[in-house]
Amino acid sequence: MSPHIMHPEIVKRLKRAEGHLRSIISMLEEGRACLDIAQQLQAVENAIGKAKKTLVHEHIDHCLERAVREGTQSADDTIHDFKAITKYL
Repeated sequence: MSPHIMHPEIVKRLKRAEGHLRSIISMLEEGRACLDIAQQLQAVENAIGKAKKTLVHEHIDHCLERAVREGTQSADDTIHDFKAITKYL
């Protein structure tokens, strides 16, 4: 199986979100303004959402398309996997 091309990008996004989460925890502990905290939480939520969307799209492009082209999975199984992964979009 060839490596997932976008996984390093997803890891980078998630590490960035992880850093933001740490700073949000510090902001809460320091008693920073709720508006500032909410803004940072929104940024983390967006970053995680983009990472998830990238992962789902890559799974469709990389894994499911390859399964169809190479015939390594039945059409029914591929459709089932497609339906299962797209519920996360």
